[in-house]
Amino acid sequence: MFNAGSLALQGGGMRTLLAYPDSLYLQWRSTYAYSCIAGQPNVETKGRALLIQRIFYVCLVILIALPGLGSAAPALPNVSAKSAIVIEAATGKIIYEKKATQAMYPASTTKIMTLIAALEQGNLEDVLTVSANAANTEGSSIYLEPGERLKLLEVLYGVMLHSGNDATVAVAEHISGSVEKFSRLMTDKARAIGAAHTNFTNPNGLPDPNHYTTAHDLAKITAYGYRNPLFRKIVGTRHQTIPWNNKGYDRDLYNENKLLWNYEGADGVKTGYTEAAGQCLVSSAVRDNIRLVAVVLDSDQMWDDSKALLNFGFSKLRPVELFKKGDILKTSPVADGKSDRVQLAAAANLIAPVSDDDLGKFQIVADVPDKIEAPFKAGQTVGVARILYQGSEMGKVDLIATTTVERDYYPVKMVGYFSLVVAAGLLVESRLHKRRSAARRAKRKQPAAISNFEKE
Repeated sequence: MFNAGSLALQGGGMRTLLAYPDSLYLQWRSTYAYSCIAGQPNVETKGRALLIQRIFYVCLVILIALPGLGSAAPALPNVSAKSAIVIEAATGKIIYEKKATQAMYPASTTKIMTLIAALEQGNLEDVLTVSANAANTEGSSIYLEPGERLKLLEVLYGVMLHSGNDATVAVAEHISGSVEKFSRLMTDKARAIGAAHTNFTNPNGLPDPNHYTTAHDLAKITAYGYRNPLFRKIVGTRHQTIPWNNKGYDRDLYNENKLLWNYEGADGVKTGYTEAAGQCLVSSAVRDNIRLVAVVLDSDQMWDDSKALLNFGFSKLRPVELFKKGDILKTSPVADGKSDRVQLAAAANLIAPVSDDDLGKFQIVADVPDKIEAPFKAGQTVGVARILYQGSEMGKVDLIATTTVERDYYPVKMVGYFSLVVAAGLLVESRLHKRRSAARRAKRKQPAAISNFEKE
């Protein structure tokens, strides 16, 4: 189940394991028992056994509690909307859809993209000046006046809570200089997110034949927005006051999304209505660490439709703890350390929203160096574990060292000792050379011996 390069929940046999959890339990028992027979179980074996054990219990819970396995499956939602979808935000998994790829007018749900673009491209502390063009925008309004000055963040609350069309134009002109340029920015960002069937011509959703999206694209855009903490804060705000220049009081803004008050876990997102688009609602709710995004377009019963979609989504998913904080996820080699290996643990719990058919679609990959350079301390972050759903990242958690590893200076010492030996050898050789040279010079200075022939 574990290997050195990746910590993968292999998908091939996961459904079989769900059907036969006892076989998984036996696999865990045999894995751990064999390691004990062979000797002290190593870290990798313990890791495999731990994960197998945990998945066994998860499967057992799913078998007992999951709708559709031993009890009647929840009925599909009956929605009046012409186009609808509910997805799990982290994975993008579609739980239910109805003509979700059909091009539709989005009305004021457009403002979700307006908010995203403004948060990413604007300085929230900037003070913008309202133009006459912005102040005179038709439709819903927060009653901006020409020349009025407000912070960008204040205006964004007016966009999302009170659906101010005038506020969207003020934002567009401030960031891009014109509605047209800002609309192109919105469209480009939508395409980058993966909303390939969306085109914006304005930041507010007023009817235009070239201004369209799909329920699925809106769900993708909204799920992306929730990655930004300030996006979450703004769309989930029920009430906010912002200045009203030249008045003796502030603007009182109340969120038009009724689900914030009457649906458990609701925390966004945006209503919309035009005669061309009908009633529209993008909603979000969180329960048991699972976030759902529901979209209904051209709906006669948008509140009831949205609740039905969210209820259905929550009935189909269960939070599964893939691993806990402190679980050993990998053992990595160490470079230049007094220990040659170190165990890496998860810095936090990692929970995945799982249905009965997609446990095998999750993969956990350890992103760490081939060798971790010493020194480092216990608790120090040395890598990341990423959880993928069908190849796309849906979450990550830091990997931390479980022990302190000091640098080993033995190799450095050995180099020093070798250098000393070489230096000593060179010194000895130098002295010997001098002695040999001196001996040769002395020999050349001695008188030549007289032969017997010369004596005679």
